[in-house]
Order: sequence, then structure tokens, then C-alpha cells
Amino acid sequence: MSRVRIEFFGLARTRAGVEAVGLDAATLRDVLSELAVRFPNLDGLCFQDGQLSKSWLININGQQFTRELDTAVDEGDSLLLMSADAGG
Repeated sequence: MSRVRIEFFGLARTRAGVEAVGLDAATLRDVLSELAVRFPNLDGLCFQDGQLSKSWLININGQQFTRELDTAVDEGDSLLLMSADAGG
């Protein structure tokens, strides 16, 4: 397990009520599972049934956008949960 930081952008930030949170995870699937527990207001918007909603992405360290939940995370990674259309 690695300690990662998850930042929320746009509507996800509004629904979560915080700008960012830290948690321990091995994969993005772990991150999503923990977010579902901590922030039930995100369920149905950002994710549903353990999957990212179609219009949501996770950015890893400002370098890679993904929807692949089996992607491993490393200690100190910075993740951004955002709507796919946020970039305009």
C-alpha cells in the first residue's frame, strides 16, 4: 500500500466538500473503493458499482489520464478526480 493524495476538481470538489484527501492504496480501484466509503455524495456522479462513471477520469501526477482501475499507484502519487469535459 502506498500513501497517495487525491484532489477533487469541479463538481467532485463541491460534492466531497474538501479540496483533497490522503489515503493508502495499491491501485486506483482501491482509491475508488475508499472514496465511495468516505464520500457517499460522489456515488452516482463520479462512480457507480465500483467503476468510474463514463464522463470521469483520474489524472496521475499531471502526466497521465486513465480510467483503468487496475493501474498501480506509487507512494506520493498525486491523483486528480475530474470530469472528462473539464478541460474544455
